[in-house]
Amino acid sequence: MSRLPVKKTYKLYIAGEFPRSESGRSYDVQGANVAWGSRKDLRDAVRAARAAFPGWAGKAAYNRGQILYRVAEMMETRRAEFVELTGGEAEVDSAIDSWVWYAGWADKLAQVLGSSNPVAGPYFNFTVPEPTGVVGVVAPEEPSLLGLVRRLAPVIVGGNTAVVLASERAPLAAVTLAEALATSDVPGGVVNLLTGRKKELAPWLASHMDVNAIDLTGVEGDRAELERLAAENVKRVVVNGSGQSLWHAAAFLELKTVWHPIGV
Repeated sequence: MSRLPVKKTYKLYIAGEFPRSESGRSYDVQGANVAWGSRKDLRDAVRAARAAFPGWAGKAAYNRGQILYRVAEMMETRRAEFVELTGGEAEVDSAIDSWVWYAGWADKLAQVLGSSNPVAGPYFNFTVPEPTGVVGVVAPEEPSLLGLVRRLAPVIVGGNTAVVLASERAPLAAVTLAEALATSDVPGGVVNLLTGRKKELAPWLASHMDVNAIDLTGVEGDRAELERLAAENVKRVVVNGSGQSLWHAAAFLELKTVWHPIGV
């Protein structure tokens, strides 16, 4: 007897779970039914990211590196599926390799970006990088997977948590990545991923008072209004270039200087 296959419904990824949009909306894209996130969904995602921030920032850097490497492992096991949803093998392989690259930097950021500073007086003076907090990410439309990974990995490697707006025209790879994150030891809430209309969601992400920084690399057209909204709580606005770089991670780290008396 023939049967109809079960058609997958692509949902949001918030706090380690896969809810439908609270609005009940969805849209058809890439031949699939995809959740259409709302302002309420975005608020829930920011709340989840804030709750997850202390635990993620407090993990040992080496442990964060292990978790990012685990993401690469889980993506490798689903490589064929990602290839079907993206521009091909080269994009998927580059995305997997980016996770490995940033995983290797996790326990080296402090040594490279921090320093012991010479001062005139009986003091030690150290500069130490610390995570900024909750970071909003507007992922590029293309390439939908690699563009997202190269925006997300440098955010979370340093201890930040993220709220991501996925590619609007090609979101399936992003939701599939969320499924890999959910099985990769990434704590719930560290990465929250929304699908839907960027023009609807991006202004609320930029203006949210509990978002500390925002990556606008994936914004198409005029960024001026989003930058104006981000200025309301003095958000750090980042527009990174393509490729992968230590400085892409450094853009989401604060440098704290500590003084300590010698001999105490």
